[in-house]
Amino acid sequence: MTTDFINVLVPPVGDGCVGCDRDGGWWVHLRRCAACGHVGCCDDSLNRHATAHFVETGHRIIQTFEPGEDWFWDYTIDDFAEGPALAPPRSHPASQAIPGPADRVPANWREILVERA
Repeated sequence: MTTDFINVLVPPVGDGCVGCDRDGGWWVHLRRCAACGHVGCCDDSLNRHATAHFVETGHRIIQTFEPGEDWFWDYTIDDFAEGPALAPPRSHPASQAIPGPADRVPANWREILVERA
């Protein structure tokens, strides 16, 4: 278990990607920093804010912030990791749209992501 880089007491900072909410963007899936609770969008999203947070802070462990999932990822080994239960909530609300937020997702979001790849 990689608990040296995990703070089980800190809750997530919100229900959506901090960077996308700041910039008016949208995300595909969300990831939660296991060190500080920062919520960022995944690498399938346009802005990849979760990875940007790792690059900026060195906080190497994230956990999925999707309902029904509980896996961890370690950026430094580029592989799945194990970790303890983090402070709740452990995901965004199940009622939240994926991708989201619904009012900011363009109708052609799939094409946008394919063009970016």
